[in-house]
Amino acid sequence: MTGLEALTIGRVGVDLYPQQSGVGLAEVESFAKFLGGTATNVAVAAARLGRRSAVLTKVGQDGFGDYVRTALADFGVSPDYVGTAPELLTPVVFCELKPPADPPLLFYRAPIAPDLTLTEDEVPWDVVDSVPLLWVTGTGVSAEPGRSTQRRILERRDRRGHTVLDLDYRPMFWPDVETARAEIGWMVDHVNVVVGNRTEVQVAVGTADPDEAADRLLARGVRLAVIKRGAEGVLVATEYERWTVPPCRVEVVCGLGAGDGFGGALIHGLLSDWDPHRIATYANAAGALVASRLACADAMPTDSEIEELLCR
Repeated sequence: MTGLEALTIGRVGVDLYPQQSGVGLAEVESFAKFLGGTATNVAVAAARLGRRSAVLTKVGQDGFGDYVRTALADFGVSPDYVGTAPELLTPVVFCELKPPADPPLLFYRAPIAPDLTLTEDEVPWDVVDSVPLLWVTGTGVSAEPGRSTQRRILERRDRRGHTVLDLDYRPMFWPDVETARAEIGWMVDHVNVVVGNRTEVQVAVGTADPDEAADRLLARGVRLAVIKRGAEGVLVATEYERWTVPPCRVEVVCGLGAGDGFGGALIHGLLSDWDPHRIATYANAAGALVASRLACADAMPTDSEIEELLCR
């Protein structure tokens, strides 16, 4: 893909969604298959908004890995940087739509997910150096060798362009919160945009208070702090200004992909050089639209759909 605008790095897999809502996994009768993984979904969301995106990740040498590459291409995301771990299986994630707003997840990533085995010789360093926006995630440093590789990527990137950290804290991927705080905290010091919810900023900088967390992030060299506050909206803060943007109200079908839809819209806004308030307003609407639909990647909205919601 020529003229790449955004490279995301991190999780990929296959999501299996129940076709029955409001019941536990034991009662589910059938599932539908979708492309998944937060870094992957974010790349898809950005592509849906017209951005030229790619994801740097790895899959297993299996049918699900083949599906990932095909699905990415179908969504307009370059699969050129999807590697293969022959000895591992492509991750699978089950969810139950109970409750729909925050469905429990069951990850099958043992003994280790392929995306966490990324090594330095598998990184397209010319892309890392030149791409306008680089997107990394907290779970990407939860295990070796991916941890060391992502550290090297951020050291080399040196906060150039838009270097974005999605805090993406998943407790089940970490031995303890202290390790997560140390590793994710290191990443904070090597990016210029940070996005996360209150639980995630508590892990990253030691406070769940949105304004205090924003202050701590900005004091560490972050240019833009984006803190999602659930029903209270989103706080966006720079060194000089901050805004709280209220949420868009929708009927929630599945809340899983809302944050990834938000992320893709954030990428679009940053690359469009919008002001932070406009970015957050647009991203809020994108996330709300995804929450009103089933699935993640397949649910990512277009620009016209987002603008239509904002005009209501």
